[in-house]
Order: sequence, then C-alpha cells, then structure tokens
Amino acid sequence: QAQLIESGGGSVQAGGSLRLSCATSGRGYLYMAWFHQAPGKEHEGVVAIRTSSGTTYYADSVKGRFTISQALPNYDMYLQMNDLKPEDTAMYFCAARNGVISGDRSEDRLLPRNYHNWGRGTQVTVSS
Repeated sequence: QAQLIESGGGSVQAGGSLRLSCATSGRGYLYMAWFHQAPGKEHEGVVAIRTSSGTTYYADSVKGRFTISQALPNYDMYLQMNDLKPEDTAMYFCAARNGVISGDRSEDRLLPRNYHNWGRGTQVTVSS
C-alpha cells in the first residue's frame, strides 16, 4: 500500500488555527478521511471526502470550524482547523480506501473500520 504521511500538527492556544497535510505519494483513493484519537480513547472520525464527487462528511463537533480539501494532481489532502478548542487535542490520522463504503448514513464514512490505509499521525495540542 502507498504510504500516507501527515504533517502540520503542533501546539496552539484555544481559538487558534492549524493546517494539517496528508501526502499520498501521488496515489488517488475513492475515500479519504481524517480521524483523531485522544489518549485512552478510540479513533474518532473528523471528516471524510469522496474524492470523485467532492462530497464531504463532517462530524458535528467540527462543522463550521474544520475544512477538508484535496489538491490535484498529487491527491494530497488537507485539513484546515480554525477556532480550535482544548477538546480537539488528539493525534490526527489520515486514512484512505479505494472501494465504495456500504451504508447510506453519513456516519458510515467516518467509521475507522471502513479505511484500510493509515498514516502514523500528527499531534495537535490545544491549550486553554
């Protein structure tokens, strides 16, 4: 599998912004997503994108604050995070899959089990 490499994490104060990047080595996927994992917790879906249509699926907790985008022709993915809150503190992972995702719910696109290719993560820390 092609390697996914995240970058752009860091430490900011509440209300600040960060832009995460996910390098895909030039490979395209049908679905790409960002997940985060706080200490002692499971991976949680933040946002996903169906690249063929540009359809996006955001977790309620980040709607209006985070924006996913993708650059062509290299297929790299980005996550612009604004108005960060202490509860956004977590390791952020880029994930991807080639096939369709079954299920009609938007939440299905934010389930970790539906993604087969994962990066190693980048840490985001938001202080109050």
